[in-house]
Amino acid sequence: MAGPTTARRGEKRAARSGPPSSGKPGKSGKAGKAGGSGGGGGSKKSTKRGGSGLRGGAGLRDRFRVPSRRALIITLAGAVLLAGFGAWSLYGSTWLRTEHVKVSGTGVLTVDEVVRAAAVPMDTPLASVDKGAVAERLRAKLPRIKSVQVRRSWPHTVSLKVTERQPELLIQTGGKFVEVDAEGTRFATVTAAPKGVPLLEMAVRDSPGLRRFGADRLRRAAGTVVTALPKALHQDVRAVEVRSFDSITLKLTGGRTVVWGSDERSTAKAKVLAAALKAARDARHFDVSVPTAPAVSGS
Repeated sequence: MAGPTTARRGEKRAARSGPPSSGKPGKSGKAGKAGGSGGGGGSKKSTKRGGSGLRGGAGLRDRFRVPSRRALIITLAGAVLLAGFGAWSLYGSTWLRTEHVKVSGTGVLTVDEVVRAAAVPMDTPLASVDKGAVAERLRAKLPRIKSVQVRRSWPHTVSLKVTERQPELLIQTGGKFVEVDAEGTRFATVTAAPKGVPLLEMAVRDSPGLRRFGADRLRRAAGTVVTALPKALHQDVRAVEVRSFDSITLKLTGGRTVVWGSDERSTAKAKVLAAALKAARDARHFDVSVPTAPAVSGS
């Protein structure tokens, strides 16, 4: 009795559980399809949301373009107004006009002389002052001026920093003296000879050296010689005689003379001469035209 009863129970259980999984799909398969279709619907909805997101980004860009253009227009208008105000301030207003001229660096020249020669236009826009023209007027009217710096000192001043030429040689003409700087430039005539400045004796009339090099070049050669001398030796020079480009002679105190030759290697010649003067204090004639072979004579 137990055996059949147990078999029937097993068959009933198998019928209730359904066929094996390899058979037709049951309710679980339909549920899978439903889930799949639900997944597909989800993907479509997400695609639509993505598309609306793209359209939203383009809309944002469109909305921000108009304010950017307006900002650009406002910025440009502000720049134009600012530039116009700046130009009016510089040239049209009374705020930045020339009222004063400040001079520095003068020695022999006076401040009044420089101001008159500069002829800076007063009560005009400071920005319109032609600095180059002012400097040119000063050099033309006052040859003593070697260089000048012209600056605008806002809001009302033009500053002039002057550098004067320094006399290194004097050319005596009658009772007056023409000052010559280290570059051989004649720049002023004075009635009294500045202390410690030697005379320049140009003995080159109708000479081949004058025709070949010119008086300016020969004066410049003499200037090169005296500026190469050390200060202690420079004080002993009474005159520089120039006969030609390669025939320059120094006349020292005590009747001493120095044959210099040309202005080439002047620094080396000055050192040799200083040593020779110390070694031969009683000598009267020195030749340093060839600095590697100096000669001393006379006593």
